[in-house]
Amino acid sequence: MLDTTLRLVDPDAFYEALIDMHRDLGNDESQLVNAKLILLLSNQIGDMDVLREAMSMARSGVVTSTASV
Repeated sequence: MLDTTLRLVDPDAFYEALIDMHRDLGNDESQLVNAKLILLLSNQIGDMDVLREAMSMARSGVVTSTASV
C-alpha cells in the first residue's frame, strides 16, 4: 500500500533541488531527467503494487483531451 504521509524533513528544500535539477535544460532534456529520476526512485521502491498505485494516483484527475475531427 502506498504511504502518502509526508516524510520529507524539508519539503521546500526538496522542491528547490527538483527545480535546480531542471535549470538550464530544454524541454526534451528535462523530460529525460524526469524519466531517469522516476526509474531510479522506482528501483528504490521496488514493490510493483506500490508503483502501480502511485502511477494511478499520479494520473488521477489529469484530463486528456482528444481532438474532434
